[in-house]
Amino acid sequence: MRLFLLGVTLFMLSLLSAAPAFAGEDLSGDVIMFHAGSLSVPLAKMEKEFEAMHPGVDIKREAGGSTKMARMISEVGKPADIMASADYVVIDKNLIPKYADFNIRFATNQLVLCYTDNSKFASEINADNWYDILQKPGVIWGHSDPNLDPCGYRSVMVLQLAEKFYNKPGLYEKLVSVRKKEWVRPKSVELISLLKTGNMDYAWEYLSVAVQHGLKYITLNKHINLSDYKYNKFYEQAQVTVSGKKPGTTIVRTGKSITYGITELKDAPNKPAATAFLAYMLSPEGGLKILKEMGQPPFVPAIIPDDAMLKKMPASLQKLVKVKK
Repeated sequence: MRLFLLGVTLFMLSLLSAAPAFAGEDLSGDVIMFHAGSLSVPLAKMEKEFEAMHPGVDIKREAGGSTKMARMISEVGKPADIMASADYVVIDKNLIPKYADFNIRFATNQLVLCYTDNSKFASEINADNWYDILQKPGVIWGHSDPNLDPCGYRSVMVLQLAEKFYNKPGLYEKLVSVRKKEWVRPKSVELISLLKTGNMDYAWEYLSVAVQHGLKYITLNKHINLSDYKYNKFYEQAQVTVSGKKPGTTIVRTGKSITYGITELKDAPNKPAATAFLAYMLSPEGGLKILKEMGQPPFVPAIIPDDAMLKKMPASLQKLVKVKK
């Protein structure tokens, strides 16, 4: 009998030790998260899973252009626990070191040109003629605002890189000259409804967004879709001037491969629950698995740039990342 009880005890202890760190804590309260609109669908599933593990926690998310979301914290002063950006540099430039200590790079993506069966020339467009189709009379196409959303300035970068890759001088200017101001929206996810209602023919989106919303899309050459760090030297030829931190100032964004970043704010109102959610999100069997399933390749494990930043992270997160410059 004693042997049986000992066996049961050891079995239960093994289950506890195997359980993810984020699953066994007694947590409660709200977790306020500002995040890129392109993360809305996977984060909705993560929210549901995490709240099922922790019924006392309520994840409250606000989505928008990453730059806008960061400025809600740094300029408007809105309280937040977590900030997730479609461009990790947004966190570096707007939140570190005053508002956050670390910036975890957790996923990549690529730009695609989305459309529907009702889009003009939908039966003709392909990876070799898309730039000709966008210049045709009556074709409506758009992207998000480069000043508010990384997908916006990345869309502009794709147009610049296309001119160089296809060796077509003047292509970029031709494309932006036919793009009307009202075709540029604050965030990329707003363009989806315009596509589905037939009010827009083509829209620049992340591949993950296209997959999650069941849109048709044109996959572009790696030289221009910003998907592969091996092409960073080529991507660096693209530069977009956007609004800076202070009104009236500007900064230049230089092309590079797409990398998403996430951080916990220094003055997070609910640090225990926020840290536990990040541990869940960065776990290969948690949030990273969801990202992969939804067409957004995660970094497994997630990445931080140096040991100094690693030391500033909660202990439960340190084991989920690797240092890679």
